[in-house]
Amino acid sequence: MSEDMKLDLSLEQMIEHIRWDEAGLVPAIIQDGVTKQVLMMAYMNRESMRLTLESGETWFWSRSRQELWHKGATSGNIQSVVSLAYDCDGDTLLVQVKPKGPACHTGETSCFYNEITVDGQPSLSGIEDTMALSDRFAVIAELEEIIAKREVERPEGAYTTYLFDKGVDKILKKVGEEASETIIAAKNCDNDELRLEVSDLIYHLLVLLQERKLPLDDVLDELSRRHERPRRD
Repeated sequence: MSEDMKLDLSLEQMIEHIRWDEAGLVPAIIQDGVTKQVLMMAYMNRESMRLTLESGETWFWSRSRQELWHKGATSGNIQSVVSLAYDCDGDTLLVQVKPKGPACHTGETSCFYNEITVDGQPSLSGIEDTMALSDRFAVIAELEEIIAKREVERPEGAYTTYLFDKGVDKILKKVGEEASETIIAAKNCDNDELRLEVSDLIYHLLVLLQERKLPLDDVLDELSRRHERPRRD
C-alpha cells in the first residue's frame, strides 16, 4: 500500500469517529493554542475536516453560502492547526490553532467579545482574564493579540497605530532606542529604570514581529529548538 493510500485510510478512520448531524456537519470550537482563549465556533463537514488535516490550516463549511471556506483566504488571518480533538460523544471538535490575526470578521480577536455579567459581577476580560490562567507569560501573549488588533483597526490617537502608519523604519528606530536605553539603565545599576526600559523594548519588539508577520510562537519554537540541542562544552 502506498503512503498516500495509507494517509487516506488514516483520515477516513478519524473522520468516521465523528458523529455528523443530519446535514453532515459537526460544530468546531477554535481555541488559541497559546492563550487558550476561545476564538470562534464554526461547522465542518467531512471535506473541510479532510482539508484541515491535510493542509494544517482551518477549513469550514458555510451553512449560509453552502460552500467550503478557508479561514483567512481573503483576510490573511489564517489559523495554523496545533491539534484537533473530539469530545467523548464525538459530536464536537476542539481545534487548537496559532492565529495569524483576529478570528472575528469585526476585527475582534475573538468572536466571543459580548460579555454577560453573572450575579451582577463583571467577568474578567482582557489582560486580567488571561493572567487568571496562572501563566506568568500570558500577558505577553495578550499584548501580542492587542498589537495585532491595533494593526487591523488603527484606532485614531493610539501610539501603536502611529508606529504602524510610520512603517518598519520608525519601528526599527524605536527598537534601537529602547535597546540603548536598556543598556544605559543596566550600566547605571538602576533596576527601576531597567524594568521600565525592558518593558518598552519588549513592546516594540512585538510591534516589529507583527509588522513583519513573524508570530511570536515561531521565536519561542526557535528557543525551544536551541534548548533541546546538546551542549558543546
